[in-house]
Amino acid sequence: MRAMSDETSFRGWTRPGPVPPGAEMTPLVGDRETLDYICGHFRLFQLRDGHRFSTDDVLTAWYGTSWCPSARTVLDLGSGIGSVATIAGWRLCGARLVTVEAQEQSVALARRSMRFNGLDDQVDVRLGDFRDAGVFAPEERFDLVLGSPPYFPPGTGVEGDHPQKVACRFELRGDVGDYCRIAAERLAPGGFFACVFPLPDGQRARMVGAVRAAGLSLVRERPVVFREGAAPLIGLFGMMRAADLPDAFRDATWTEPALVIRTETGQIHPEYSAVKLGFGFPP
Repeated sequence: MRAMSDETSFRGWTRPGPVPPGAEMTPLVGDRETLDYICGHFRLFQLRDGHRFSTDDVLTAWYGTSWCPSARTVLDLGSGIGSVATIAGWRLCGARLVTVEAQEQSVALARRSMRFNGLDDQVDVRLGDFRDAGVFAPEERFDLVLGSPPYFPPGTGVEGDHPQKVACRFELRGDVGDYCRIAAERLAPGGFFACVFPLPDGQRARMVGAVRAAGLSLVRERPVVFREGAAPLIGLFGMMRAADLPDAFRDATWTEPALVIRTETGQIHPEYSAVKLGFGFPP
């Protein structure tokens, strides 16, 4: 075990937001783990060789909380190590969050992170498959649902060298259709569902088909370009139940300009720097 200390600044940037209780003591990190900043002073326990939070995760949390800023109740489906929920908890102060994740190892890490960040009373971290009826109380509904689904059917790519990574990339416990279906079932009236999914090779068509099959309407979409001049690889999607919208607005998707992550020279794009500041990450 080794100790780590909190830092109030990073390369001239001052960390915003509350200082969590874990930062006031000496957090211990296992030899195969890291404890990494994710937003402001909040940090996340991660396996050194396992699944680690990504641009996809942070953008999902940013997109959902940006377009549903009044959410009082939030559900994170397939929540992994808690990266999306941690950012949502940081941005939506006082909101109640529920996360559902099927991998015990990931749930254990998420619970430690919530405790470190002082979110224990705000976040209910549940172990289970979100497709199972017993995971939710019958009456549970949420203003905002977030999801970072696995992207690929099993056998369609290199699965990786760690089981935690495999379940985050490949559809071992449901696909994007299951995410959309459960989101539609659990949305409160007028609620918003935000997720991330690939665009190339027919993947966007899968996403749109899942949206419609679940009775949702795609309200807005933002392509994400990882290198300026390249084609977008993923998209951010914002949905509502079609029944909650006027007839004329159903499927009237607003496609936003692409969010560029890096310039042609490899520098962080100025807009993405500003986006990162919005969820407490250094520009």
